[in-house]
Amino acid sequence: MTDTLPESPAPMTSEATPADTPTSAMSPAPTKSKNRFASAQPVLEKLFELYPQLFGQRFVPLKLGVFQDLLAAHPEVFAKDELKLALGVHTRSTRYLQSVVQGLARHDLQGQPVEPVAPEHVLLSIVELYHRRQARSPEDLVPKLRNQLMTAYQVSGLSRQDYLSRLTTLDEKVATLLEDVIAEVDQQRARQTALLKAFDASGKTVDEFASELGMDARRVQTALKQRAAI
Repeated sequence: MTDTLPESPAPMTSEATPADTPTSAMSPAPTKSKNRFASAQPVLEKLFELYPQLFGQRFVPLKLGVFQDLLAAHPEVFAKDELKLALGVHTRSTRYLQSVVQGLARHDLQGQPVEPVAPEHVLLSIVELYHRRQARSPEDLVPKLRNQLMTAYQVSGLSRQDYLSRLTTLDEKVATLLEDVIAEVDQQRARQTALLKAFDASGKTVDEFASELGMDARRVQTALKQRAAI
């Protein structure tokens, strides 16, 4: 949990902010990060002792408002400013960001999933992890970033306008890549909509319809499953 991020533009609560909305361009210097981690370490250890299912071997996204929940549950244990710092360090760690990118739900203090992570928090966590990894690797990680952005947009189910309206400032390179990804996904969605419309109007079975068009029946089956899941 040594990696940290700056304060987020979209706070988790009025008192503490999550790493789900990182702004990598403002990442603190390594020395400052180390000092923050050292100061937060005693509280992080206490959080692990009290809630190993949240702060242990497996990291999970935390419920919005968990800061207030912790203060209310342990007023004699946690000082407000110290808890805020510790949660900031924890939620800006690489492992925490990875849990957000994996699509895990936010969890409450009982370790129960309570709500999905917002699409914009997933995307910004992807971008932050990309910047961290690219800074340490000679390999071009843009292709992997592109695939992750595509998956994130597809999973969101949002339109281009709704998706982009949720985002704060992105650097020019990522913004251009995201626009390209959204255009490609929207084209795929349009083709799938046309395919399903034709299938519905055909009155044929999946195999008959696919054979008539010379396509793999699995493509039609996949499109039907995706529509049913919406």
